[in-house]
Amino acid sequence: MKRILGTLLMAGSAGLVQAQMVTQTVDYQIDGETYQGMLVYDDAVTDTRPGLLMVPNWMGVTENAAKKAFRAGGSDYIVFIADMYGKDIRPANAEEAGKAAGLVRSDRAVMRKRVNAALEAFKSQAGEVALDTSRLGAIGFCFGGTTVLELARSGTRIGGVVSFHGNLDTPEPADGRAIEMPLLVLHGADDPYVPPEQVAAFENEMREAKVADWQLISYGGAVHSFTDPTANMPGQAQYDERTAGRAFAQMRMFFNEALEAGTISTQPQPNNP
Repeated sequence: MKRILGTLLMAGSAGLVQAQMVTQTVDYQIDGETYQGMLVYDDAVTDTRPGLLMVPNWMGVTENAAKKAFRAGGSDYIVFIADMYGKDIRPANAEEAGKAAGLVRSDRAVMRKRVNAALEAFKSQAGEVALDTSRLGAIGFCFGGTTVLELARSGTRIGGVVSFHGNLDTPEPADGRAIEMPLLVLHGADDPYVPPEQVAAFENEMREAKVADWQLISYGGAVHSFTDPTANMPGQAQYDERTAGRAFAQMRMFFNEALEAGTISTQPQPNNP
């Protein structure tokens, strides 16, 4: 595994505390093809921690995805970034990303297979890092938000799933009956890619499927990609610092309850992509 060290500063109650962001690439196989995910965690903490599977936006496994993983996980979680395309497919621009993501979005069986394979690859790393596989959750951003909801619809059982500004549609709404975990959807109220009709259809799916524990928080004035500092398309996809901070805090409260971790911090983590 390739190991990369980065340094981020976090503010603690006693002053500035240095935390080390470590990334390690992890190769795994799906149907004979190689995929490459990435572990992201604070190397200064040696205690066993819960884990978050993270499905990134349509750009896939990138440096920005690693920074966002560290913002989400901080010192409390070990995060594994899923590779949804394959080791040799790394989009260089929006056109390439749209093509790669579109192929996966168009086949939800493939999407579910790849995200579940990434989850198993993550679990297999428990011997390499201090991961508590009994306390696992999943998060996703944009395309990744759609993907983690399909993970839930596949019937997989983990502690919970959080979707950040992801599409909420699915070809088979009846599959919602297979959901056996808590869900939290963090949505931009003015997201043009997830219109009110799609939100209403998702809510109806949850009700008809009798999903026991689901939440949808709609942030006024926010559009698509509100957690992505590189997003700068006003009215369409744009970073919103205040909304991003609120959304990450909500995620941490959700997992603090869903994973019964007790010691997980509710304080904001480093402000990175």
